[in-house]
Amino acid sequence: MARVASKNPSSRKPKKRRKPAGASVGLTAGELQSAVPPDGVPQLRGFIEADGGAVLAAYREPYGGRWLILASLPIDLVEPTPYQRNLSDTHVRRLEGVIGKIGRFLDPIIAVRLPKAGQTAKYWTPNGNHRLSAMRTLGSSSIVALIVPEPSAAYQILALNTEKAHNLREKAIEVVRMYKELAQLGEATEAAYALEFEEPTLITLGLCYEERPRFSGGAYHPLLKRVETFLEQPMRTAIEVRRKRALTLLNLDDLVIKQVEALKSKGLTSPYLKSFVVARVNPIRFRPKDAPALSFDDVMERMISAVGKFNPDKIKMDDLAKSGGAPDEAE
Repeated sequence: MARVASKNPSSRKPKKRRKPAGASVGLTAGELQSAVPPDGVPQLRGFIEADGGAVLAAYREPYGGRWLILASLPIDLVEPTPYQRNLSDTHVRRLEGVIGKIGRFLDPIIAVRLPKAGQTAKYWTPNGNHRLSAMRTLGSSSIVALIVPEPSAAYQILALNTEKAHNLREKAIEVVRMYKELAQLGEATEAAYALEFEEPTLITLGLCYEERPRFSGGAYHPLLKRVETFLEQPMRTAIEVRRKRALTLLNLDDLVIKQVEALKSKGLTSPYLKSFVVARVNPIRFRPKDAPALSFDDVMERMISAVGKFNPDKIKMDDLAKSGGAPDEAE
């Protein structure tokens, strides 16, 4: 049975690094504690101490000059934000081994104080859940945290999280969980949370992953990025539009899967089969740049029509070998 070799990643040219800014920005080292903190910082300090924690330092971070509190917190009062990705057991075990071996916890988690009725935890961490879990397993009674006074930081998971790189599935699921939480808070549109959501396509893909956990979102992601924008309506109503889009995408995926199975039955085996079929029925792949933009609905309608006309019998191994791209399950 023939198999297509993947492209050699070493042949790609490395991206050029950005040059350092010509002028210094932010604060000097001596300025981080040289100002009088605003009222919210002493108030937060009092809350931390009343919660059984201890403030270790209060200072302004060097880039934007915003205030932070470095504190030790009772570990039982800290929980991950409820809409972020699931823990990676492998990553947690690795952290447990490293922390236990060196006998030091050197990387504070990020936290915000968000007490809610009916819950013990008073602090949410948008960046640090794996470290928190590892410290719990190791038996620690406290954890060191950089506490951000602004509660909005709890929703900036994708922007803040550098602990473990997100894959596409994790990003999309986090965005949808966060979306549903934020939709209950007011009449804000999707665009109001552009930083938190990162890109509109993650909303649609997240709903697909909730319905179909093994959905191959990576095959559709590049295409959707070109046709989706943030919706200019309140999220509590916009989510219904997103659900309809997710259903349409899943229906298209069912048709694509049938064509992929037909290719496999011919003996064509490749990690790129779904991406190959999607590329063949993509109506904007070779669309002129000056042509009128197609909407999401236009693109889906054309793709559903095209995938029905796709003929597996006309596909040769050479066609697959030329396609390349990311493996269907890379996310």
